[in-house]
Parts: sequence; C-alpha cells; structure tokens
Amino acid sequence: MASTGLNWRVPSGYGTLVAASFPTTVALHVATPAEAIDIKDRRVTVTTPAGSVRARAVILTVSTAVLARGAIKLPVALDIWRDAATKLPLGYNEKLFLEIVDTSPFESETYVIGNPREMGTGAYYIRPFGRPIIECFLGGNSARVVQESGPAAAFAFALEQLVALFGSSVCRKLRPLVASNWSNTTRVGGAYSYALPGHAAARNVLAQSFEQCLFFAGEATHPFDFSTAHGAYETGVRAAEEAIAALTNSPV
Repeated sequence: MASTGLNWRVPSGYGTLVAASFPTTVALHVATPAEAIDIKDRRVTVTTPAGSVRARAVILTVSTAVLARGAIKLPVALDIWRDAATKLPLGYNEKLFLEIVDTSPFESETYVIGNPREMGTGAYYIRPFGRPIIECFLGGNSARVVQESGPAAAFAFALEQLVALFGSSVCRKLRPLVASNWSNTTRVGGAYSYALPGHAAARNVLAQSFEQCLFFAGEATHPFDFSTAHGAYETGVRAAEEAIAALTNSPV
C-alpha cells in the first residue's frame, strides 16, 4: 500500500484526535458493547448492557473477529455478512512501549530490527517525536508471545533483542511502560484483517448495506486501503453517506 499523504502519525494519538472531532452535542457512550441487533420493519434495535436503542439507521464497525464468532447476536438474514467476516480474519500484531530512563545511546527517530534473520523478530522505533520511549512492534509469531505468555514475557523478548543490538548496559536504561493485548481483548480479537486466499471479494460483501437500515464500515470493508486508519475513516464516511441517503429517501 502506498502513502496517500493522509496516513501519517498523530503526535497526540488517534484517540485524542477522534475525541476532539466530536461536536459537544453528540452523546458518546464508551464501554457499552452491543450484545444483539434486531431488525423489524426497517427499524434497528441495538441491545446493550445499559438498555436498548432503536433507530432508523445503524452503522456497525466492529472487527471481523467479533462478527465471525457471533459476539453480537444478529438476525439469520445477516449470515452472509458473518460468512464474509470469517473469510477476513484478523492477524497478530501487538505494540509495547519501553520508557528510556537516564542517559542512553538511543538517538531520536531511529528505526531498528531486532534480528532480520528471524521471522519472529520485533521492530523498534526509538524516541518517536523525540520522546523518551521505544515503540516496539511485534507481528505474527512474535505477537503471539503476548497472547500466549502475557506482556511480561513480551517485554523480556523485546529487551533481549535490544540488548543484542545495543549491549547489556541498556537494561538499566529501559523500563516497561505499557503493552497492547489485542488478540485477548474480547471486543477486538486481533489486529487488522487479511483476506484468505481467493476471498478478497469478501470485503465488498461485508461493505454492503442491509435493507437500507444497517450499514457496515471498518478497515476490513475497504477494497484496497484495508489495514489502515485512513482506510477505516474512508469507509466510515462512505457508510455515513449511505445512511444519510437512505434516511433522506425514506418516509419518517
């Protein structure tokens, strides 16, 4: 995938960027997972632990892992969408952050690979934006360390690779800060999606709306910019425009 000029890093993080973009009049509810979606007479009812919400249009952006395993109870008519999700599983990708303490040999904006001869190696972005941290990227087999053995084992793995690159003295300069655990997060279930061989068309299936009242978005529904934040954003815009068009053309 080529750079679009839009997929650059955000100094304050995507969460801050997204939260700042919401109008103050928007009611935002976090930690309120959808448990079931029911559709009747082109009206959608979403059931959550906090109660039910009924709407004329709903945009669903959950991960393909959530859809595929039935974490949200859906009508039988949506089995086609669930089947498409099974053909677009999530890969393994985790991030760790190490804090750099005291003086160190680490230069800002440096990128190194733990061991390029090992398929399960990590990659390390040193002092991003000049900040005293190392951002550790673990993918595939190395990401499974987090899933199977937990963050402590993953930090040990990263430190071992950095010691091999910079020497044993860096152990005293680095301190575990925070780690993701996407694969074991119930409402996520992994990293970004990939298409099983021969099933790239499942992205188009998953992107289709249902009865002009339930619309699907998320990186897995993008035909070519899947696995990216800007791709996910574009699908959100597309789904919103579809929903607006459906509401405009339907009676109140």
